[in-house]
Amino acid sequence: MTNKVAIHYCTGCRWLLRSAWMAQELLTTFEGDISELSLHPGSGGIFEVWVNDQRVWSRKEDGGFPEITQLKQRVRDQIDPEKSLGHSDRKA
Repeated sequence: MTNKVAIHYCTGCRWLLRSAWMAQELLTTFEGDISELSLHPGSGGIFEVWVNDQRVWSRKEDGGFPEITQLKQRVRDQIDPEKSLGHSDRKA
């Protein structure tokens, strides 16, 4: 299966570095599971993460930015719910 991740971020808010760091973390954690990851500059305070056309995070709806472990869990739940995230996984 090909899994595509898209991160939409606000350029006016200077969120490129945060977005790039999150992209790096996702690509490292899901090596072999993500076939494509793209960064999409935007405006209006946008920060959203999409996996296979499903939004998994919205700064406006979710109330800010995710902790990286939280974002990894949401991405994992979309692409491979059985995948263990090791020490950063949620408690059973």
